[in-house]
Amino acid sequence: MRIIAGLYKGRDLLPPPGESSTRPITGSVKKSLFAMLGEDLSGQRVLDLFCGTGTLGIEALSRGAEHCCFAERDPAVIARLVRNLQDCRATAQAVIWRGDVENRLAQWLRELTAPVDVAFVDPPYALARQWDWTQASRNIFDPLAATLAPEGIVVLRTDDEAQPPPSLGLLAEVRTRTYGNMVLRLMKKANGE
Repeated sequence: MRIIAGLYKGRDLLPPPGESSTRPITGSVKKSLFAMLGEDLSGQRVLDLFCGTGTLGIEALSRGAEHCCFAERDPAVIARLVRNLQDCRATAQAVIWRGDVENRLAQWLRELTAPVDVAFVDPPYALARQWDWTQASRNIFDPLAATLAPEGIVVLRTDDEAQPPPSLGLLAEVRTRTYGNMVLRLMKKANGE
């Protein structure tokens, strides 16, 4: 696990503990994702939900993002996230939300003082396979849409067995990429709302 571009380029990140259900994104997929998002994220505000050890959010900070909120509930994984942020000297640009994303996201988002430009939603594959997408929309995607900047984007990463609908509340799929059994769905507010 390594930062591939920007201020922290080449910096190694601690992986999740062996017993964790976290699956780090591969370097080639991360490179492709950030090519779609834009190489330079200067000034953007980012969320990294179900963040694991923070590889996506820290990559965004490395590429100029102004701030990132990381959300994770596993204490052992959070300990490694904290070390990764410290090693990159990025703690001043980060907030860690500790707890269950599905139950606490709306509350956390109400504390933000500015809209979100990029939100990574990267649940454990097994969790996403079991999601009732109507409930996931109510708990995760509707609050995200309400907080998203007008041109903001949500990136949903699942395996190919998860079958979300093409629209989740006000968010509509605008681009999908498949890498083996991994699927990246880029979503924006429908009709510019």
